[in-house]
Amino acid sequence: MASTLHLSVPPVAITFSSEAPAGVDAFAKPMSEAASDGRKGRVPAGCVFWIEAAKSTFSTVPEDHGNCSVGRYTHGLASFADIAGNDDVSTLLESGWVDEAAVSAIPAISERFESITYGPLPTTSVAPDVVLLRVNGRQMMVLSDAVPALRIEGKPQCHVVAIAKDKDDVAASVGCALSRARTGMSPDEMTVAIPAGRLSEVVDAVRRAAAIDTAVAKYAADDARRFA
Repeated sequence: MASTLHLSVPPVAITFSSEAPAGVDAFAKPMSEAASDGRKGRVPAGCVFWIEAAKSTFSTVPEDHGNCSVGRYTHGLASFADIAGNDDVSTLLESGWVDEAAVSAIPAISERFESITYGPLPTTSVAPDVVLLRVNGRQMMVLSDAVPALRIEGKPQCHVVAIAKDKDDVAASVGCALSRARTGMSPDEMTVAIPAGRLSEVVDAVRRAAAIDTAVAKYAADDARRFA
């Protein structure tokens, strides 16, 4: 699928488990200093692990995800009651970015796992639960043709992982200001989360849709020559 879609970064494998897989190194960056509300983590938000996972496979524990309250919630690492009083949640509520009803309705993984492993899908040795793609508008066009039931979601970006994991749906996100600022993702990037059990089905559908688009684009390009 990476070659068919011409992805600029490899798909990321995400695996939830009760303990770290054997032979996989733990994420090595140091823990941050605690914020005034006690939040700390090894990265600014869990979505930053997606960026790091394009380079290598590593395991994380819940504490590594501790700086972003929203990401902790969507990944089943904290309840809404656990995060409600945190400064980052208060900022999001006070700014009008979301309201409390919207936060509590955000999809979240229903089970707490003690290990989340990330890595490049082509080289990781760990079987994934979810495959995450970073795509541009053209690639999203092909995916939306290939998967008619594709769910297009908004903020927060990370909840598409929960939809793929718990609902077995392919879900895309247009991104969110919170994640874009913390990950440094380019403005034209979006994300798509695919349940690993459906990956083969989606790959076949993407190949068919891409072949059709290529034929249509060739026709359109040939037709446009009359206007040169």
